[in-house]
Amino acid sequence: MLDDQLKSQLAAYLERVTQPFEMVASLDDGETSAQMRELLTTIQSLRSDKISLRTDGQDARKPSFTLQRVGAGTSLRFAGLPLGHEFTSLVLALLWTGGHPPKVEQDLIEQVRSLDGDFNFEVYMSLTCHNCPDVVQALSLMAVLNPKVKTTVIEGGAFQQEVTEREIMAVPMVYLNGQVFGAGRMELAEIVAKLDTGAARREAAKLSAKEAFDVLIVGGGPAGAAAAVYAARKGIRTGVAAERFGGQVNDTLDIENYISIPRTEGPQFAAALQQHVNAYDVDVMNLQRAKALRPASQSGGLIEVEMDNGAVLKSKTVILSTGARWRNMNVPGEEQYRTKGVAYCPHCDGPLYKGKRVAVIGGGNSGVEAAIDLAGVVAHVTVFEFMPQLKADAVLQKKLASLPNVDVVLNAQTTEVLGDGSKVNALAYKDRATGEEKRVELEGIFVQIGLLPNTDWLMGTVELSKFGEIVIDAKGQTSVPGVFAAGDCTTVPYKQIVIAAGAGATAALSAFDHLIRTSVPQ
Repeated sequence: MLDDQLKSQLAAYLERVTQPFEMVASLDDGETSAQMRELLTTIQSLRSDKISLRTDGQDARKPSFTLQRVGAGTSLRFAGLPLGHEFTSLVLALLWTGGHPPKVEQDLIEQVRSLDGDFNFEVYMSLTCHNCPDVVQALSLMAVLNPKVKTTVIEGGAFQQEVTEREIMAVPMVYLNGQVFGAGRMELAEIVAKLDTGAARREAAKLSAKEAFDVLIVGGGPAGAAAAVYAARKGIRTGVAAERFGGQVNDTLDIENYISIPRTEGPQFAAALQQHVNAYDVDVMNLQRAKALRPASQSGGLIEVEMDNGAVLKSKTVILSTGARWRNMNVPGEEQYRTKGVAYCPHCDGPLYKGKRVAVIGGGNSGVEAAIDLAGVVAHVTVFEFMPQLKADAVLQKKLASLPNVDVVLNAQTTEVLGDGSKVNALAYKDRATGEEKRVELEGIFVQIGLLPNTDWLMGTVELSKFGEIVIDAKGQTSVPGVFAAGDCTTVPYKQIVIAAGAGATAALSAFDHLIRTSVPQ
């Protein structure tokens, strides 16, 4: 199952195991159980002095296996094979169970250890989901650190009946004590904050007590990361407040147009951004959503940014790089059936629709790429495009046309998402050429119709375009003195990663220029 190179790499990692633990497998006569036995036997053979293996487990989910540290009450189970995107999660779980320290802030580790209660987590994932590993790894670490936390990681493809019974149509999907806890990507700090009700208050007080920054960057995508590096290199006090470091890059699978990097994946690129920023003296404040901006003229000399948790950060200059989010269809039924048939990430959720009929809304590059990917998994794909022709690149349209299980409907205005109360079963649309109302029976709808800037919180403060974008000049200056902006949230044309990064650098240099000019006594 593992080639020689992978075995060699795994053996090197397992040398870091310092505490003995055992793997206990619950198997049946199926092919997946045979593969699991082979995988676990290989792992055990690579570190037999610290890792033991039993195959007499009696768990109802088969195949599955637990990692149990000798003398400790940890409870971490993998149901199905944690391969694909989740192989890294397995390796980390082995290391953490074996005593290797996680690369997590000590304060957060202590917060996990102090959680009191009974926390039985079940997380459903797919092996092609690039958002799932963060959630899987966070919940796995919690189970290793705190015996009151039990975590079961379930590969949806291996337990289709469970997925169907629970009507899971998007991953990662997390249950806590049998009830839905959350869906989509979540980081460890975010999960702990939901469990520790006093965490937000303590974090707000901690942030508000910080010394004023020379430049505060709001947003941690490519624009924000570039701005942070350029500002820090000037030797000025730099802070980044980001809702999710990496921004929407985390939700992008393939990146093949960032010059000097022929190909990478979004989560890897986001991790590289953070690693680069961390190499400088930058105060990174993650999981922070901005709520309000108060110009210096209103706050007594410093610009203030209020966060959702009540914290107020102060700075001499501010760079807004809050990026954009997926655009919704804004039709009846969309919100009701979100994660119940309405999805936005074909790479993450596509495998859950194996053998089913789905629609892709949008005929641009994102929509056509999604349709091509889904065609290899689902029974049939229908692409709905509002305009009389597709907008995707010619090479993508040619590939789409070659697929036998894909139809394209042009001049289609989506009017309603239909369902049975628990999941999607049809899509209603209007033929814009004839005005005829039509309906298509299907089980899934993937929305790929562009982006909306994350600027709602700035209305009435800085000038916005009719599309909600922050209006900037060639230097990234906004309508408010000392406030600059960069990236997809601005009026800059062509929303591309490389353009956002360049705009971030421009904004940082402009902020520095503003600082040195305004600090000179009149």
